[in-house]
Amino acid sequence: MISKSRILELAEERIAERDSAIYVVEITVSTSNNISVEIDRESGSVTIEDCISVSRNIEHNLDREVEDFALEVSSAGLDQPLRVVKQYIKNIGREVKVKTFDKGSVEGIIKAADEAVIILETKAKHRVEGRKKKEWVINELPFKYNEIKETKLIISF
Repeated sequence: MISKSRILELAEERIAERDSAIYVVEITVSTSNNISVEIDRESGSVTIEDCISVSRNIEHNLDREVEDFALEVSSAGLDQPLRVVKQYIKNIGREVKVKTFDKGSVEGIIKAADEAVIILETKAKHRVEGRKKKEWVINELPFKYNEIKETKLIISF
């Protein structure tokens, strides 16, 4: 079986040669050597040329005579959850739905992200004492990555 570490090494080799703004999001290798590599870009979108370049470097450095494999290199889709810190940083200012392990789900805007936490700005109507109508209240909620089960972008048209 082909190792994930070997695939990561080959992908990062090409990324370093081509464009350091690209990074690997996830690599999966099945028992039947079906290899899937997801890449993303720190800003903007991944191009077809980016995928082709990474794919060719992996394919040309693995020997099909030793182990047969199927290879797919793609961009991390908008419908896929965020999985690495760089994706959270890239999406600062965007609306997301965060599912936690113990607090349920929360929708809001990513205000900040670093290696330890993300800050999610939420907005909800609450009754304020002494007022007849509910008013919008803005809260900033910190989440550590180990508290997050899944984070997905909210796509609106």
